[in-house]
Amino acid sequence: MIESHDYTIIHNESIAENMYKLSIYAPDISSMAIPGQFVQIKIPNRQDLILRRPISINYTDTNSGIVELVYQIVGAGTKILSTLTSENTLNVLGPLGQGFDITGAENVYLVGGGCGVAPLRFISKKWPHLKVDAFLGFRSLSSVYQREEFTNTSEKVFLATEDGSLGNAGYVTDLVAMELKNDKPDLILACGPMPMLKIIQGLVKKHNIPCQISLEERMGCGIGGCLVCSCAIGKENWWQYKRVCADGPVFRSEEVLWNV
Repeated sequence: MIESHDYTIIHNESIAENMYKLSIYAPDISSMAIPGQFVQIKIPNRQDLILRRPISINYTDTNSGIVELVYQIVGAGTKILSTLTSENTLNVLGPLGQGFDITGAENVYLVGGGCGVAPLRFISKKWPHLKVDAFLGFRSLSSVYQREEFTNTSEKVFLATEDGSLGNAGYVTDLVAMELKNDKPDLILACGPMPMLKIIQGLVKKHNIPCQISLEERMGCGIGGCLVCSCAIGKENWWQYKRVCADGPVFRSEEVLWNV
């Protein structure tokens, strides 16, 4: 059974507009974590902020015991997180959820949008034998983060910003669609906002490519008890609600039903 513990903060730094990378010394989480999993962080010194915040695991180093978490400032809780330093500790529960499964894959596309870029970085670290092409989408130059990290671990990096301030002007899904005209990976792993994932779902169906998508849903408990993050999984004529936090956040793309 996974239990929460207090962990020492090593670094907490801004990496892009409203985006931060938080490094903690957590050797137990580092040794167990799989790409696609997340942790739940208790906001310190605020009794009114009862719910923990789910944060993607961005990277781990089993030798040093360091776990890196990337988060965006979206409210009071994450704003408080951004002010913490190495003088603070954090109560963290994890690793949680079901991560990516690369069984049988050698050539993989990673497709991330915004905050959804964060959990994809861990894939090349965990499975260095993979041939990876990374497709990264952001709003603008100011919101781009960890471009160098993906460049160092990917065969090719395709970059898109909505305003055209860096890379291709438009959406990252446009780059994926263009590349699929000439190339077919064994597997696509994607994480990002729902509109992006819907387009990816359509592309992989058209090209008959296996795909796993990591869903971004508002969570309560993070361990499957409260059912706040339930989503429809199955087929159009038969489906059931599953919990993004416990049964996911990673699902096969063909299983996810958006309009139920």
